[in-house]
Amino acid sequence: MRLDSHQHFWQYDPGQYPWIRPDWPIRRSYLPADLAPELAAAGLDGTVAVQARQTVEETRWLLGLAEASPLIKGVVGWVDLRSPELPAQLTQYASHPRLVGVRHVVQDEPDDRFMLGPDFLRGIAHLREYELTYDFLVFPRQLRAAVELAAAFPEQPFVLDHIAKPPIATGDLRGWASLIIELAARPNVCCKVSGMVTEADWQKWRPADFQPFLDVVFTAFGPERVMYGSDWPVCLLAGTYSRVYELARDYVRPLGAEVEARFFGGNAAEFYGLA
Repeated sequence: MRLDSHQHFWQYDPGQYPWIRPDWPIRRSYLPADLAPELAAAGLDGTVAVQARQTVEETRWLLGLAEASPLIKGVVGWVDLRSPELPAQLTQYASHPRLVGVRHVVQDEPDDRFMLGPDFLRGIAHLREYELTYDFLVFPRQLRAAVELAAAFPEQPFVLDHIAKPPIATGDLRGWASLIIELAARPNVCCKVSGMVTEADWQKWRPADFQPFLDVVFTAFGPERVMYGSDWPVCLLAGTYSRVYELARDYVRPLGAEVEARFFGGNAAEFYGLA
């Protein structure tokens, strides 16, 4: 099974998606029918849909889409990890076979150590009981907290989204690279090679811009813990789906057929427990 491990759906409403800026051309709805031809052109069999709103209604809506679309192999939803009602939320949604993980938009939290707050830690501690993974969505300045969280829960599966959004446009690996290596030293953490083009120069990026960052990620995590993600439709701000896919394919293909197969599906299927 060849998979896109990270993309989003939404029925656009400016009140529901305030992070989509007024001048961005993605201010429209994106649904499974829009993604299907992109996956087919890339030879991919399905996708993992990831939350784009921090509401339990988002989780419910994505699971409804998954029930209607065989392309959606798994859903990474949202629950309130800091709420006293978390066990009830997990009991309600975790029994759904398509819910494979949860995520919080930590990158928007002003406290770089947000994930280490006692309420959040208490929430993370519940996830193993429900066999749910957790997606890190952080900037490089928040990687230190991710390292500490992964160390505190060695049995909890984590995956880093968007290689932590390093400054690809400037080519500056300082700080980011050493923390990536430290995070990758935790065997319970994987990494999504996703969301990179929007950290580059949207108009002028070239594949060579990404190679130093990809070299760090692939060396640190190894071929067993990296997975392809498009971040569609957000990626459309900086390139078409096919350009994003080809960027990843052209990097990984020289590493051999086995690595390519793991990268384009095998690792994601294993991490998320997808049949």
